Amino acid sequence: MLAHTADQPISGPVQKMELRAPAKINLCLHVIGRRPDGYHDLFSLMCGVALYDHLVLGIGAAENTIQCDHPVVPGDENNLALKAALLFNQTLDRENGILSQPVSIRLTKHIPPAGGLGGGSSDAAAVLKGLNDHYGAPFDRDRLLALAVRLGADVPFFIDQRPALAEGIGERLTPYHGLPAFGVVLVCPDFGISTAQVFGSLNFGLTKSKKKLRYKPFKNGNFSATDHLHNDLEAGVIRRFPVIEKIKKMLLDQGAIGSLMSGSGSTVFGLFEDKEAAGRAAKRLDRPDAWQVFATRLLV
Repeated sequence: MLAHTADQPISGPVQKMELRAPAKINLCLHVIGRRPDGYHDLFSLMCGVALYDHLVLGIGAAENTIQCDHPVVPGDENNLALKAALLFNQTLDRENGILSQPVSIRLTKHIPPAGGLGGGSSDAAAVLKGLNDHYGAPFDRDRLLALAVRLGADVPFFIDQRPALAEGIGERLTPYHGLPAFGVVLVCPDFGISTAQVFGSLNFGLTKSKKKLRYKPFKNGNFSATDHLHNDLEAGVIRRFPVIEKIKKMLLDQGAIGSLMSGSGSTVFGLFEDKEAAGRAAKRLDRPDAWQVFATRLLV
Protein backbone atom coordinates (compact mmCIF):
# COMPACT_ATOMS: atom_id res chain seq x y z
CA MET A 1 0.00 0.00 0.00
CA LEU A 2 1.52 3.33 -1.01
CA ALA A 3 1.90 5.98 1.64
CA HIS A 4 -1.10 8.23 2.17
CA THR A 5 -2.34 9.82 5.37
CA ALA A 6 -5.92 10.70 6.17
CA ASP A 7 -5.19 14.39 6.80
CA GLN A 8 -3.71 14.95 3.36
CA PRO A 9 -6.08 16.50 0.82
CA ILE A 10 -7.24 14.13 -1.88
CA SER A 11 -9.39 16.46 -3.96
CA GLY A 12 -8.90 19.59 -6.01
CA PRO A 13 -6.99 20.22 -9.23
CA VAL A 14 -3.79 18.29 -9.82
CA GLN A 15 -0.89 20.58 -10.67
CA LYS A 16 1.56 19.18 -13.21
CA MET A 17 5.29 19.81 -13.06
CA GLU A 18 7.78 18.54 -15.66
CA LEU A 19 11.38 17.89 -14.61
CA ARG A 20 14.63 16.73 -16.20
CA ALA A 21 17.20 14.69 -14.29
CA PRO A 22 20.72 14.41 -15.79
CA ALA A 23 23.13 11.49 -15.60
CA LYS A 24 26.62 11.83 -14.12
CA ILE A 25 30.03 10.31 -14.63
CA ASN A 26 32.93 9.98 -12.22
CA LEU A 27 36.07 11.43 -13.77
CA CYS A 28 37.96 9.93 -10.88
CA LEU A 29 36.86 7.67 -8.04
CA HIS A 30 39.11 6.71 -5.14
CA VAL A 31 37.79 4.55 -2.31
CA ILE A 32 39.53 5.66 0.87
CA GLY A 33 38.11 3.06 3.25
CA ARG A 34 35.06 1.32 4.67
CA ARG A 35 33.05 3.06 7.40
CA PRO A 36 31.36 1.46 10.44
CA ASP A 37 27.93 2.39 9.00
CA GLY A 38 28.56 0.26 5.90
CA TYR A 39 29.22 3.18 3.56
CA HIS A 40 32.64 3.95 2.09
CA ASP A 41 34.69 7.14 2.25
CA LEU A 42 35.37 8.38 -1.26
CA PHE A 43 37.25 11.01 -3.18
CA SER A 44 35.65 11.62 -6.57
CA LEU A 45 35.36 14.25 -9.28
CA MET A 46 31.75 14.09 -10.46
CA CYS A 47 30.25 15.83 -13.46
CA GLY A 48 26.82 15.77 -15.03
CA VAL A 49 26.28 14.80 -18.65
CA ALA A 50 23.49 15.84 -21.01
CA LEU A 51 21.50 12.61 -20.88
CA TYR A 52 18.24 13.06 -19.02
CA ASP A 53 15.42 11.15 -17.40
CA HIS A 54 12.06 12.91 -17.64
CA LEU A 55 9.60 13.15 -14.75
CA VAL A 56 6.08 14.51 -14.57
CA LEU A 57 4.82 15.25 -11.06
CA GLY A 58 1.11 15.46 -10.34
CA ILE A 59 0.88 17.47 -7.11
CA GLY A 60 -2.48 17.05 -5.44
CA ALA A 61 -3.08 13.53 -6.75
CA ALA A 62 -5.29 11.07 -4.91
CA GLU A 63 -2.29 9.24 -3.46
CA ASN A 64 1.47 8.92 -3.71
CA THR A 65 2.30 6.74 -6.70
CA ILE A 66 5.01 6.22 -9.28
CA GLN A 67 4.83 4.77 -12.78
CA CYS A 68 7.90 4.04 -14.87
CA ASP A 69 8.31 2.86 -18.44
CA HIS A 70 11.35 0.69 -17.64
CA PRO A 71 10.60 -2.88 -16.49
CA VAL A 72 13.46 -3.18 -13.98
CA VAL A 73 12.76 0.11 -12.19
CA PRO A 74 10.64 -0.30 -9.02
CA GLY A 75 7.10 1.04 -9.17
CA ASP A 76 6.64 1.31 -5.41
CA GLU A 77 8.27 2.80 -2.29
CA ASN A 78 11.60 1.22 -3.29
CA ASN A 79 11.92 3.80 -6.07
CA LEU A 80 14.16 6.68 -4.95
CA ALA A 81 12.01 9.29 -6.67
CA LEU A 82 8.94 8.24 -4.67
CA LYS A 83 11.06 7.99 -1.51
CA ALA A 84 12.14 11.57 -2.13
CA ALA A 85 8.54 12.75 -2.44
CA LEU A 86 7.52 10.98 0.76
CA LEU A 87 10.53 12.32 2.67
CA PHE A 88 9.94 15.86 1.43
CA ASN A 89 6.25 15.81 2.36
CA GLN A 90 6.87 14.31 5.80
CA THR A 91 9.57 16.89 6.55
CA LEU A 92 7.44 19.75 5.24
CA ASP A 93 4.53 18.72 7.48
CA ARG A 94 6.72 18.21 10.54
CA GLU A 95 9.13 21.15 10.31
CA ASN A 96 7.14 23.82 8.51
CA GLY A 97 3.56 23.02 9.44
CA ILE A 98 2.60 23.10 5.76
CA LEU A 99 -0.02 20.56 4.76
CA SER A 100 1.60 18.71 1.88
CA GLN A 101 -0.28 17.04 -0.96
CA PRO A 102 0.16 13.53 -2.36
CA VAL A 103 2.26 13.29 -5.50
CA SER A 104 1.94 11.06 -8.54
CA ILE A 105 5.15 10.57 -10.50
CA ARG A 106 5.44 9.45 -14.11
CA LEU A 107 9.06 8.58 -14.88
CA THR A 108 10.43 8.09 -18.39
CA LYS A 109 13.89 6.51 -18.24
CA HIS A 110 16.59 7.46 -20.69
CA ILE A 111 19.49 6.86 -18.29
CA PRO A 112 20.18 3.10 -18.19
CA PRO A 113 19.52 1.70 -14.68
CA ALA A 114 22.33 0.08 -12.69
CA GLY A 115 24.89 1.56 -15.06
CA GLY A 116 26.96 3.78 -12.76
CA LEU A 117 25.32 6.93 -14.12
CA GLY A 118 23.33 7.89 -11.02
CA GLY A 119 19.92 7.97 -12.70
CA GLY A 120 17.92 6.97 -9.64
CA SER A 121 19.79 9.48 -7.47
CA SER A 122 19.24 12.22 -10.03
CA ASP A 123 15.51 11.42 -10.20
CA ALA A 124 15.30 11.74 -6.40
CA ALA A 125 17.11 15.08 -6.37
CA ALA A 126 14.87 16.40 -9.14
CA VAL A 127 11.80 15.53 -7.06
CA LEU A 128 13.21 17.24 -3.96
CA LYS A 129 14.00 20.41 -5.91
CA GLY A 130 10.75 20.37 -7.84
CA LEU A 131 8.60 20.05 -4.73
CA ASN A 132 10.68 22.70 -2.96
CA ASP A 133 9.98 25.09 -5.84
CA HIS A 134 6.28 24.23 -5.80
CA TYR A 135 5.93 25.12 -2.10
CA GLY A 136 7.85 28.40 -2.40
CA ALA A 137 11.31 27.18 -1.33
CA PRO A 138 10.63 26.36 2.35
CA PHE A 139 13.99 24.56 2.51
CA ASP A 140 17.30 26.24 1.77
CA ARG A 141 20.13 24.50 -0.08
CA ASP A 142 21.71 23.09 3.09
CA ARG A 143 18.43 21.54 4.21
CA LEU A 144 17.87 20.05 0.76
CA LEU A 145 21.37 18.55 0.89
CA ALA A 146 20.62 17.07 4.31
CA LEU A 147 17.47 15.46 2.94
CA ALA A 148 19.33 14.27 -0.14
CA VAL A 149 22.02 12.40 1.79
CA ARG A 150 19.31 10.49 3.65
CA LEU A 151 18.22 9.06 0.30
CA GLY A 152 21.64 8.01 -1.00
CA ALA A 153 25.30 8.92 -1.34
CA ASP A 154 25.01 10.32 -4.90
CA VAL A 155 21.82 12.33 -4.37
CA PRO A 156 23.47 15.48 -2.89
CA PHE A 157 25.57 15.97 -6.04
CA PHE A 158 22.42 16.34 -8.15
CA ILE A 159 21.02 19.17 -6.02
CA ASP A 160 23.42 21.61 -7.71
CA GLN A 161 24.30 19.48 -10.79
CA ARG A 162 27.63 21.27 -11.13
CA PRO A 163 31.06 19.61 -11.36
CA ALA A 164 32.25 18.90 -7.83
CA LEU A 165 34.83 17.09 -5.79
CA ALA A 166 32.88 14.70 -3.57
CA GLU A 167 34.29 13.43 -0.28
CA GLY A 168 32.96 11.51 2.69
CA ILE A 169 30.28 9.22 1.33
CA GLY A 170 29.62 11.83 -1.35
CA GLU A 171 27.91 14.44 0.80
CA ARG A 172 30.89 16.82 1.16
CA LEU A 173 30.92 18.69 -2.12
CA THR A 174 33.42 21.29 -3.32
CA PRO A 175 32.57 23.00 -6.63
CA TYR A 176 35.14 22.29 -9.33
CA HIS A 177 35.71 24.92 -12.02
CA GLY A 178 37.58 24.92 -15.28
CA LEU A 179 36.73 21.52 -16.75
CA PRO A 180 36.96 21.56 -20.55
CA ALA A 181 33.65 21.12 -22.37
CA PHE A 182 34.53 17.58 -23.41
CA GLY A 183 32.30 15.62 -25.71
CA VAL A 184 31.36 12.30 -24.11
CA VAL A 185 30.46 8.89 -25.50
CA LEU A 186 28.64 6.59 -23.10
CA VAL A 187 28.65 2.88 -23.88
CA CYS A 188 26.17 0.99 -21.71
CA PRO A 189 26.36 -2.83 -21.92
CA ASP A 190 23.13 -4.80 -21.78
CA PHE A 191 23.64 -5.75 -18.13
CA GLY A 192 23.59 -3.80 -14.88
CA ILE A 193 25.88 -4.19 -11.91
CA SER A 194 24.93 -4.07 -8.23
CA THR A 195 26.73 -1.19 -6.53
CA ALA A 196 26.54 -2.98 -3.17
CA GLN A 197 28.20 -6.10 -4.59
CA VAL A 198 30.99 -4.12 -6.24
CA PHE A 199 31.84 -2.26 -3.04
CA GLY A 200 31.44 -5.42 -0.98
CA SER A 201 34.07 -7.26 -3.01
CA LEU A 202 36.56 -4.39 -3.01
CA ASN A 203 40.06 -5.43 -1.97
CA PHE A 204 41.44 -2.61 0.16
CA GLY A 205 44.85 -4.23 0.17
CA LEU A 206 45.05 -3.40 -3.53
CA THR A 207 43.35 -0.01 -3.55
CA LYS A 208 44.51 1.74 -0.37
CA SER A 209 48.03 2.79 -1.20
CA LYS A 210 50.35 5.76 -1.02
CA LYS A 211 50.07 6.03 -4.79
CA LYS A 212 46.51 7.30 -4.29
CA LEU A 213 47.77 10.52 -2.75
CA ARG A 214 49.15 11.67 -6.09
CA TYR A 215 45.62 12.00 -7.46
CA LYS A 216 44.04 13.99 -4.65
CA PRO A 217 45.73 17.41 -4.85
CA PHE A 218 44.69 18.40 -8.40
CA LYS A 219 43.15 21.85 -8.39
CA ASN A 220 40.51 23.71 -10.36
CA GLY A 221 41.39 23.89 -14.01
CA ASN A 222 44.19 21.34 -13.70
CA PHE A 223 42.21 18.22 -14.60
CA SER A 224 44.04 16.00 -17.07
CA ALA A 225 42.39 12.99 -18.66
CA THR A 226 45.80 11.36 -18.95
CA ASP A 227 46.80 11.92 -15.33
CA HIS A 228 43.55 11.86 -13.37
CA LEU A 229 41.10 9.39 -14.95
CA HIS A 230 41.04 6.62 -12.36
CA ASN A 231 38.47 4.33 -10.76
CA ASP A 232 39.34 2.04 -7.86
CA LEU A 233 36.30 -0.11 -8.64
CA GLU A 234 37.18 -0.76 -12.25
CA ALA A 235 39.73 -3.59 -11.95
CA GLY A 236 37.42 -5.77 -9.87
CA VAL A 237 34.54 -5.29 -12.29
CA ILE A 238 36.74 -6.04 -15.31
CA ARG A 239 37.74 -9.37 -13.76
CA ARG A 240 34.05 -10.34 -13.77
CA PHE A 241 33.09 -8.57 -16.99
CA PRO A 242 36.04 -8.41 -19.42
CA VAL A 243 33.86 -6.59 -21.98
CA ILE A 244 34.44 -3.42 -19.93
CA GLU A 245 38.12 -3.48 -20.91
CA LYS A 246 37.17 -4.21 -24.52
CA ILE A 247 34.89 -1.17 -24.65
CA LYS A 248 37.58 1.07 -23.15
CA LYS A 249 39.99 0.03 -25.89
CA MET A 250 37.38 0.58 -28.60
CA LEU A 251 36.76 4.12 -27.35
CA LEU A 252 40.48 4.89 -27.35
CA ASP A 253 40.79 3.45 -30.85
CA GLN A 254 38.07 5.88 -31.95
CA GLY A 255 40.09 8.85 -30.73
CA ALA A 256 39.01 9.26 -27.10
CA ILE A 257 41.40 11.34 -25.01
CA GLY A 258 40.74 8.92 -22.18
CA SER A 259 38.27 6.22 -21.19
CA LEU A 260 37.00 4.91 -17.85
CA MET A 261 34.21 2.95 -16.22
CA SER A 262 31.80 5.28 -14.43
CA GLY A 263 31.03 4.63 -10.78
CA SER A 264 30.41 0.96 -10.08
CA GLY A 265 29.68 0.24 -13.75
CA SER A 266 28.65 -1.07 -16.14
CA THR A 267 28.76 2.10 -18.27
CA VAL A 268 32.09 3.05 -19.86
CA PHE A 269 32.70 6.58 -21.09
CA GLY A 270 35.19 8.18 -23.44
CA LEU A 271 36.16 11.85 -23.40
CA PHE A 272 36.53 13.61 -26.75
CA GLU A 273 37.66 17.08 -27.82
CA ASP A 274 34.09 18.18 -28.51
CA LYS A 275 30.57 16.85 -29.01
CA GLU A 276 31.04 16.55 -32.79
CA ALA A 277 33.98 14.17 -32.36
CA ALA A 278 31.96 12.22 -29.81
CA GLY A 279 29.07 11.96 -32.27
CA ARG A 280 31.28 10.52 -35.00
CA ALA A 281 32.75 7.94 -32.62
CA ALA A 282 29.33 6.96 -31.27
CA LYS A 283 28.07 6.13 -34.77
CA ARG A 284 31.00 3.81 -35.35
CA LEU A 285 30.53 2.08 -31.98
CA ASP A 286 26.78 1.57 -32.20
CA ARG A 287 25.92 -2.09 -31.48
CA PRO A 288 22.19 -2.34 -30.71
CA ASP A 289 22.50 -6.08 -30.05
CA ALA A 290 25.17 -5.63 -27.38
CA TRP A 291 24.98 -2.16 -25.83
CA GLN A 292 23.46 1.31 -25.94
CA VAL A 293 25.62 4.20 -27.14
CA PHE A 294 25.00 7.87 -26.39
CA ALA A 295 26.88 10.89 -27.71
CA THR A 296 26.63 13.73 -25.25
CA ARG A 297 28.69 16.35 -23.41
CA LEU A 298 29.82 17.36 -19.96
CA LEU A 299 27.58 19.81 -18.12
CA VAL A 300 30.22 22.34 -17.12
